[in-house]
Amino acid sequence: MRLTYVPLLNLQRDLYRLPPGPDRFQTYLRTLVDASRGDITLPLMAMNPMAKAHVPAFLDELIEMDGDAIAATATAAAAAQLTDDPGDYQVTLVVCDDLQGGWTNRYTTDFDYRFRQRPYYQRGWLATILWVSEMYDPDQIQAEVLCCIYRAIYIQRHGYAQTLRDCIAQETYAMGQAMTTTTTLAVDDLHYTRQVLADLWDRTDTATLLAALYGDEAAHELGHPPLGLSAHAGLALAQAR
Repeated sequence: MRLTYVPLLNLQRDLYRLPPGPDRFQTYLRTLVDASRGDITLPLMAMNPMAKAHVPAFLDELIEMDGDAIAATATAAAAAQLTDDPGDYQVTLVVCDDLQGGWTNRYTTDFDYRFRQRPYYQRGWLATILWVSEMYDPDQIQAEVLCCIYRAIYIQRHGYAQTLRDCIAQETYAMGQAMTTTTTLAVDDLHYTRQVLADLWDRTDTATLLAALYGDEAAHELGHPPLGLSAHAGLALAQAR
């Protein structure tokens, strides 16, 4: 597989140098979409073009950390391990405002990021989301990039997840390859989660998938029936398998 890293952190930061308003939004649209083709040019749908000061401050921290260089190194390392897999993708980092982004729900956006990336994949993009509500160090940035890459590898090999079983299997592989440790539960809570999900493995409805993967907090927020699960229970189970 050919993987090329495209640095976009400075481009995102420059957008916020414009005063919030119509000019900034139109600049964002021109950056996002190629008007001549009417198609996406850069994978920036997850960013909030009208974000307040907390997002450029977050970008400043990533740039000072040289986040693009960290992500480029992770991309090169993955490419060296995936020479037998077909495909040609561009990898990048995209900041998502899950704090004050009015059109961003963390749970549904994260679900789409993990399981509904077909439009980006078809355009040859692997866009790694970094959440404004989180704090990242170089190891965490590397893990997020690798998780994004290996998630695409799994989908290329096995197809897009349909059932809860598929979702858990995909994330088990991606997080295992990236060695991420961001989502954890106590041993007894993991055992309980396995019991709750035992009869749900073949479910495909979005309400069940969201409740199973993200827990009761997400279910209540989105108006779905809760399952009696802790926050991010299903994803924690995937990481622990």
